[in-house]
Amino acid sequence: MSINSIFQFLVPKDKKFFPLFEQATQNLVILAETLHEAVNAPKGKRDEYFTKIEELEGIIEGIAHKTNLELSRNFITPFDREDIYSLITAIDDVADYTYGAASRMRLYQVEKITKSIRKMTEINLEACILIQGAVADLKDMKNLKGITDACKKIAKLENKSDSVFDKAVADIFENETDAINVIKYKEVLSALETASDKCKGVANVLESIAVKHS
Repeated sequence: MSINSIFQFLVPKDKKFFPLFEQATQNLVILAETLHEAVNAPKGKRDEYFTKIEELEGIIEGIAHKTNLELSRNFITPFDREDIYSLITAIDDVADYTYGAASRMRLYQVEKITKSIRKMTEINLEACILIQGAVADLKDMKNLKGITDACKKIAKLENKSDSVFDKAVADIFENETDAINVIKYKEVLSALETASDKCKGVANVLESIAVKHS
């Protein structure tokens, strides 16, 4: 048994941080799911989805703030303090950029949702589901392989999102004649692509934690 494993065994069961991580990732999946539903909904019904997304982003931001408060109040933590901070911040970043994509669709009144936008929201939803599962596996540190496998899948999804983004931007410049629409679509696609990058950022933190406890 490694020193890390012994220390983990001796540390009291965490009743503060893991529930916050679980709440954050649960809401993150709902947020990503809501955006995917929004881009597949008729234009007249999208607003209610966008309002829900804004509320969910606020909830996740609140959870991140509470987690950082708990860090300042608690000496004993389930794993390194800097990793706790990095993980909750990375999760919050995914929520921020997912909300940012929805906000741009709403603000710029994007009427036609392209296949690329739908595909990217689908990819990001899949990544968020993987994040939720990997974070759940952190609780007892018994399924470290499950965490690393999820991280590899998230990295592949990020590469897939990059490919969709590149093709979509090329298509816009080739086929869209309205300069304003070019800006609108590129802004939305960029926010979705950054959200995908931030999912990979969460995976990087998770992988680092898993390595430390292996």
